[in-house]
Amino acid sequence: MAVRQLFILGTRGIPARHGGFETFAERLALYLTQRGWEVTVYCQSDTADGAISEDVWQGVRRIIVPVTRAGAVGTMEFDWKSIRDVAGRDPGLVLTLGYNTAVFCTYLRWRGITNIINMDGLEWRREKWKPHERLWLWLNERAGCWAGNHLIADHPAIAAHLATRVKRRKITTIPYGADPIESMSAVALRAFDLEDVRYGLVIARPEPENSVLEIVTAFSRRPRGARLVVLGKYDAAHPYQRAVLDAASDEVMFPGAIYDQHVVRALRYHANFYLHGHRVGGTNPSLVEALGAGCAVIAHDNVFNRWVAGPEARFFATEADCDMHISALIGDPATASAMGLASAQRFRSAFRWDSVLAQYEALLDRHARSDRQPATAAPRAPAVAATAAAAAAAQRAAVLDARVRTEPSKADRAVTLNAEHAGTQVE
Repeated sequence: MAVRQLFILGTRGIPARHGGFETFAERLALYLTQRGWEVTVYCQSDTADGAISEDVWQGVRRIIVPVTRAGAVGTMEFDWKSIRDVAGRDPGLVLTLGYNTAVFCTYLRWRGITNIINMDGLEWRREKWKPHERLWLWLNERAGCWAGNHLIADHPAIAAHLATRVKRRKITTIPYGADPIESMSAVALRAFDLEDVRYGLVIARPEPENSVLEIVTAFSRRPRGARLVVLGKYDAAHPYQRAVLDAASDEVMFPGAIYDQHVVRALRYHANFYLHGHRVGGTNPSLVEALGAGCAVIAHDNVFNRWVAGPEARFFATEADCDMHISALIGDPATASAMGLASAQRFRSAFRWDSVLAQYEALLDRHARSDRQPATAAPRAPAVAATAAAAAAAQRAAVLDARVRTEPSKADRAVTLNAEHAGTQVE
């Protein structure tokens, strides 16, 4: 039997240092390698000198591609060089993470190379992009829908959107994953004077579509007797970031960008609630990680966050809503604790890495099978198990999706929260 091979494109590379897609590429590559796959990941070099080179990291082959430019142009150079290189290796199967340069994937389509594309979120809707950048992303989404042999959506709403572009059978929904945080020492909180303090947590890029200004303004409307910890790099010279800093009360902390994952995990685990303001995207890694830490969640009210966080979370559409939910949870620790347990249950039902990676292997195995064995051959037991895991996860997702659609209206929730608040008196 031929060895199953996979080439992963579209990330800065492994080990992960930059974001969610890199973390996912690392986890998937290691998982598949341990299960007998030969996995190759394209990595962007930190230097511009030299030719394309190769090495091996924890059993995963890395192809390291130097680029001569920085920023978005450098990313485009890296993606094009990777596409050209992988096409020359006659790969059996390619997984491309993201569609920002999907127009280049038409070259793989022309060469007859099977390419599965994870279509990420609705990047072209993000407010930070200029009109010509939005147009580029919109066109690349269209190109990715055509060029990919199969598409992966990380959220049912993303799948529904893609289904307006291609036939539904071309799309598989598999969410993002994370590790559970079931216990963490509070020692790391000493550096922030948070050991005996109730606090809410925000982890998001300081951009308008992540509602950071609305969250900070809502928290700062009144004295809380609690803290709001906002992670990320804030520059007073940047207009939006300056507005966030100016809106903050003395109870809001800006400790900067923290890259020590042990510290970040401790902050998540001990937070009384997690505030998530992302308005655009599918299954957001930061929200999934908050669920894995058992955080009570207050999230922006949209279809993406509702499906991920589940019906036990609380949702805001305005600063007043956000203020109300913050007040309710600060004044009612028992409710916050119960919401945290619901978050952990929602996480276990859909977002554990073992389930997510099994679903990926089932999909990849299905597309790689024709290159390694006759179609009539009996499927391997792991593939059967992975397929069953994928089917079970899909069934759970459908049930949860139905629960979201039948959830009480915002007005009903507001009445409930007002009653709770009256009885009790933080991307």
